[in-house]
Amino acid sequence: MTFGFVPPPSADSASRAGRMLQPAEWAAAGIPLLRNPREVVTGLHIRHLPTPSTAVVAVLDPEERLTASASFVRRSAAAVDGWDFRNALLAQLRRVIPHDLRRRTPVRTAVLLYCREGESRWTEEDGAWMWGLRDACTLHGLRCGAYITLTHDGWRVLGEGRGGRRPHSTSLPTELGVAVEGDGDGDAKALPRPHLGGRRKALSHSAAV
Repeated sequence: MTFGFVPPPSADSASRAGRMLQPAEWAAAGIPLLRNPREVVTGLHIRHLPTPSTAVVAVLDPEERLTASASFVRRSAAAVDGWDFRNALLAQLRRVIPHDLRRRTPVRTAVLLYCREGESRWTEEDGAWMWGLRDACTLHGLRCGAYITLTHDGWRVLGEGRGGRRPHSTSLPTELGVAVEGDGDGDAKALPRPHLGGRRKALSHSAAV
């Protein structure tokens, strides 16, 4: 009788597995809650119009006003690795905003919106992005904020249970400062322009991971 042999996982695959966060780990990390996640998501969607495989990293001030943001597309088909995601996020942060490493306590918060295919529930790719966001924030002197997925089903703040059906991964562009409120099919009304802290500082870049 012949038995199949399953080789032990390689050190490389074990390392990649360690560079992702499980939902319970993320929930226990004390990530600050967004006061108005719908406004944050809508504002970032208006500015960057993300399509699947697009990541949008944004920095918010203590009043939750947008200070800077950048978007880039993950083009690599290689296995997900929080290390690679960390490096990509850190590169974008360095392009759009100075670090806060001289502060004893971080005052600005970075959030990540990732547009992808599939269902809204947590995936290993999400876990790698979470690990990458947390590490990039540490290296740039920022607080690690919310991780938000944008799928065909809508948007969802992972670890919080908050979300909505609009915008979603195939939402049509809207004019800057005008977005649609409400998840139903009834009447809609215009939302005010998201806070920009006096002048527009949001930037958009493209890069490959």
